[in-house]
Amino acid sequence: MSKRNSQAAKTAARERLRLERERQAKRAKVKRQVIVACSVVGVLALAGGIGYAVVQANKPGHWEAVKDEKIVAPANTTGTDGTAVVIGKSTAKKTLKVYEDPRCPVCATFEQTVGSTVDKYLDEGKFKVQFIGGTFLDGDALGKDKVGTNGEGSKNAMSAMGAALNVSPEAFLDYKAALYSAKHHPEESDDKFKSDDYLIEVADTIPALKNNKTFQNAVTSGKFDAWALAMSKTFDTNKDKVTGTPSFVMDGKMLSTPDGNPPLTVADFTSLVDAALKA
Repeated sequence: MSKRNSQAAKTAARERLRLERERQAKRAKVKRQVIVACSVVGVLALAGGIGYAVVQANKPGHWEAVKDEKIVAPANTTGTDGTAVVIGKSTAKKTLKVYEDPRCPVCATFEQTVGSTVDKYLDEGKFKVQFIGGTFLDGDALGKDKVGTNGEGSKNAMSAMGAALNVSPEAFLDYKAALYSAKHHPEESDDKFKSDDYLIEVADTIPALKNNKTFQNAVTSGKFDAWALAMSKTFDTNKDKVTGTPSFVMDGKMLSTPDGNPPLTVADFTSLVDAALKA
């Protein structure tokens, strides 16, 4: 091989090497640009995700928002915002106030044990019943803290009972009894009443509510949600000094056994009510 050929080969090799280095440098630059772009997109997406999460966390929950909604009162109610629910014969001279919370296990015990006796007194016209529903087992402190720090079943069941009351007072009483029944009432720690589907399932055991589309639509749309909160506020601001459930008041006097407990047996209930009716 001549020196000339050898020199030309070396020059050609150096040129090929230069071109290859340029190509590698360009590829590396493009790769860096892609990485930087992806990183920027990732950071923006992360920032956007965090921002969205913050916005969502700060948005009011359903029941918080309901506090500002217009109250739609069910039929068969009277008083401010329809929070006076009085059932019974017009000829009855006295009214028994019944304070309950839908999730209350003791209320369920009372309904299962004494409920039929209450119905008998109503049918006989011995008294009317005024129902006052609370939702404190949901952890509600209306006007003070967030609504529903411990659940939403009491409020949701109250709203559904409003839908039943909208059908008829009889449907309301039957539905309330079904919700408190041993078959359907959940443990206090189980917020089962927050499910519209479950509330409708229980309602299907009541002839007046079974497959009742008007009732079902009122439950699923939350038509009486604001009313449920208004009812809860009535409980919270009651003048009878009631702080727990179940509680029973007639003529402004709390009906309690000698040990200070509510009457949870038929004997205790009839004894206290009969005495109050004679007073």
